Amino acid sequence: MMVRVQGMEKLMLVLWIMIAAAVVVAGYIRLAPSDPMQWHVEPAVSRNSDQAGGVRRMLEGDADTLYRLHNIIMDSDRTEMLAGSPADGMMTYVTRSRIMGFPDYTTVWLDRGQIKIFARLRFGKSDLGVNAARVDGWLAILQAG
Repeated sequence: MMVRVQGMEKLMLVLWIMIAAAVVVAGYIRLAPSDPMQWHVEPAVSRNSDQAGGVRRMLEGDADTLYRLHNIIMDSDRTEMLAGSPADGMMTYVTRSRIMGFPDYTTVWLDRGQIKIFARLRFGKSDLGVNAARVDGWLAILQAG
């Protein structure tokens, strides 16, 4: 009987350690600072493409198109500006997932009549298509006028 109690105590200790580790990881994901120097960079976009951790899109556009896209993005849930502005011709946004608060970064750049968009995750290896769905949704709203 005494051995069983010690075994249960060890099991409870391991369980509490796992819970504490999960809380620390979740806190780090939600509270980790976003360094604009790392994320606010001109996107290398030469064609539309999907990757496991993000998406690249291009479209024809001018400053007016960029401002309209900026307004659509800023109206999105859980999205905020990290750096830049439409007047600068380049902006980087952070959009966080609903439950865990995982940050995704989207950089939009007006480059000689083309708007280049690069959306990517920060943590993990796959975004399960979330960035593509978000960016394609923004572009559908933009094209709908």
